[in-house]
Amino acid sequence: MKKYLLLIIFALFTLVGNTKPKHSYVRIKTSKGECVVMLYNQTPKHRDNFLKLAKDGFYNGTLFHRVISEFMIQGGDPDSKTAVAGQTLGSGDLGYRVDAEFRDSLFHKKGVLAAARNNNPEKASSASQFYLVQGKKFTDEELDKTRMSRMNGRIIPESQRTVYKTLGGTPHLDGNYTVYGEIVQGLEMVDTIASVVTSPDNRPLEDIRMEVTVLKKSEARKLEKRKMGIKNSPL
Repeated sequence: MKKYLLLIIFALFTLVGNTKPKHSYVRIKTSKGECVVMLYNQTPKHRDNFLKLAKDGFYNGTLFHRVISEFMIQGGDPDSKTAVAGQTLGSGDLGYRVDAEFRDSLFHKKGVLAAARNNNPEKASSASQFYLVQGKKFTDEELDKTRMSRMNGRIIPESQRTVYKTLGGTPHLDGNYTVYGEIVQGLEMVDTIASVVTSPDNRPLEDIRMEVTVLKKSEARKLEKRKMGIKNSPL
């Protein structure tokens, strides 16, 4: 009987150890710190595109080329890999766009990952350029003004208003740019980068290069277990 019980326990541990993570995660490393981003399953086109680029090593060596305090930090321009000092960036692309994936439940709270884009009528996203939101905290009065002037009368759900008032974000971008992930570890990296000195075109005077890697399944499982309150060794 004891032998069978041990086999059952072993089988359960094996099953748990091989459980597929619920989400995909990427790590963004810079000279100003690092963060881990969870990619949303609700935005599969953006998720899969970002994962492909990360696995291919595309983002390695690109810059956070546009930084605006209390707004966001933007990167992923392919031209930034070889950019010289003072070169204006932000127009580089990969020759294709990703269809917009707007979801009412996904909004521009502090720490989210969202897709940059040009002024196309479909609001389709850049294939590679993205931004991480820093934003700021808003009052009820400011949120009401944002709703009327920048969001065409869209009603911000009370739950999202609470987040914008306590955590912060950039509510005027909701419904205009696709949000497809959020930082789950290392949010302070955004604040650090957002505080650097920039040129008049918002490019940091000091190049901030990134290295983006996809977390292995074992790392992702540990992260998700930790989020559920199960003690695990650090990533």
